[in-house]
Amino acid sequence: MFGRLRGLFTRLFTPIAAFLLRIGVTPDMVTIAGTLGVVVSSLVLFPTGHLFWGTMAIMVFAFSDVLDGNMARQRGITGPWGGFLDSTLDRVADGAVFAGLLAYLWTQDEVWGMGFALACLVLGGVVPYARAKAESLGMTATVGIAERADRLVLTLVAAGLVGLGVPDVVLVVVLGLLALASAITVVQRMATVHRQAQALTSGPAE
Repeated sequence: MFGRLRGLFTRLFTPIAAFLLRIGVTPDMVTIAGTLGVVVSSLVLFPTGHLFWGTMAIMVFAFSDVLDGNMARQRGITGPWGGFLDSTLDRVADGAVFAGLLAYLWTQDEVWGMGFALACLVLGGVVPYARAKAESLGMTATVGIAERADRLVLTLVAAGLVGLGVPDVVLVVVLGLLALASAITVVQRMATVHRQAQALTSGPAE
């Protein structure tokens, strides 16, 4: 859903990407800087209760995910390394967001919220791993009820609202729903790969 906005942001960031390239900034630099910004914002601002400003900072740094790709295309250096670096650091950034929220919910004695945040943290790594492992085996596992962008945006919206005074239960409920969506996605991908594996091992019907 939110991934459809990528085209709009790409057009908006094209001049910025061109400027950064002119002054010697590389796409990898932007990727790493953006990830570090998300990690620091998540682990410093969220645990100390600054959920709104933490959300704002993370959203700014998260735009590097569009900017670095735009720079790579303008420079003509798109390839496997950039995709690998981007995907790997995305897992780091996502983990920091949920770890920061877990620390915040711990300070609020929100046991259910802590459990849901931990589930999101773990399953957020399992979902892309299932797809990557399937592809390494020559199969596909792109099914799922919530994309990464959807999960991240919904989490940040909930955190930002709590930072503005909305009760913590809103964040707890959103994390619970996202944990459920992630779990369902893992099961969907396992079932999809199982069907493909069965088809490969059964051979052609006689």
